[in-house]
Amino acid sequence: MRTKDSFALIAIQAAVLTGCLVPQGAKNALREQIVDEASPGKRLFQGHCARCHGIQATGGFGPSLAQPKLRSAPDEAALIRVIRNGIPDSAMPGAWQISDRDARQLAAYVRTLGKVEPRAVPGDAARGRAIYEGKGTCATCHRIRRQGGAQGPDLTDVGRRRGVDYLRQSLVDPGAAQPEVGGDPHSPPGYAQFLPVRAMIAEGREIQGVRLNEDDFTIQLRDADNRIQSLRKGELRALQKEFGKSPMPSYENVLSASELDDLVAYLASLRGDE
Repeated sequence: MRTKDSFALIAIQAAVLTGCLVPQGAKNALREQIVDEASPGKRLFQGHCARCHGIQATGGFGPSLAQPKLRSAPDEAALIRVIRNGIPDSAMPGAWQISDRDARQLAAYVRTLGKVEPRAVPGDAARGRAIYEGKGTCATCHRIRRQGGAQGPDLTDVGRRRGVDYLRQSLVDPGAAQPEVGGDPHSPPGYAQFLPVRAMIAEGREIQGVRLNEDDFTIQLRDADNRIQSLRKGELRALQKEFGKSPMPSYENVLSASELDDLVAYLASLRGDE
């Protein structure tokens, strides 16, 4: 049975559509809401894209789509190709399972997102760069334009590839959402990069590192001394993969709230532009 609230909502919607009872401003707003919620492109986006790009398309593991121009899809035809085929050498897969009609509806919805006011990023990018290079010691493991370490992900264009909320989470809870391999057809779905691994070899010695690659018979690690270790699984006494953990430390109790804002602002500004 419908509740009183349900009947009230139906009555309001009917009044809007028939032009009765509701002030013009509220009428227009509710009509737009009804049309928006019924948008097939929006429903497709929520079903296929929101996991990476965020329910509001402001970014997550994938980039924000609420911007006037998309780098890999400057027009609607290019956007449809990206939806159907993905982007090579990236984590963007192709949606081969959807129809041409659905691809067009999805592209049409994504194009409307460019009219949304861009989300403001709190913090100061210049101060964030000083934290990155100083107190945060980020360059020990990460690199920007080939400058820095190689134990963590390259951050040269991380602001283009990741949303602001994802960047913040990566700083305060690094193991919550490890990046997955993208653009490699030989890697299984959900193959987490930079996964901490402990391997016990036959002599009883333990090797710790982050996983670089793995197949049914071998696993390759990068150890704390930045050396590549290739190990045969059949020769190991034990192999422990620490899912949900990250070799990166949390900055939650290292940086203040304002310092975290500044560092996130700096990372969000890194878009690979020369």
